[in-house]
Amino acid sequence: MSGSIDYGRLMHRAMRGLIRDVLDDVAANGLPGEHHFFITLDTTRPGVQMADWLRERYPEEITIVIQNWFDDLAVDAEGFAITLNFGDRPEPLYIPYDAISTFVDPSVEFGLRFDSQNAQEEDAPMAEDAEPEDEPAKEAEIVSLDKFRK
Repeated sequence: MSGSIDYGRLMHRAMRGLIRDVLDDVAANGLPGEHHFFITLDTTRPGVQMADWLRERYPEEITIVIQNWFDDLAVDAEGFAITLNFGDRPEPLYIPYDAISTFVDPSVEFGLRFDSQNAQEEDAPMAEDAEPEDEPAKEAEIVSLDKFRK
């Protein structure tokens, strides 16, 4: 057993579970009231599926908005699929939870930010004899909503 509890990894897992629960509810019932989401993701992460022209335009990061028009929202254990409109061009996406760097719902001033880290390190259980890496664990934190305000 390792010498300490990895609270950072556990917090990331819990926060991604919260995102999954929220999106699962939206898939079943739609967006309530004024709720809407800004989700920033790392487009280089394994499992991110998007049109080639979008990947060329956003080779490292993209912020999507789930608000007025979206279709085919389907949530699973690893991520979610959604079709969004990019300039009157509907495009399907698949986004693994571990590709998400920020999740913001400005209608209620709620936001999460995930610092970059290897998803395999995050979700893989530690072997009993494994030593923690020299690099300190990256913590999850609340993100400021100021950058999303107009």
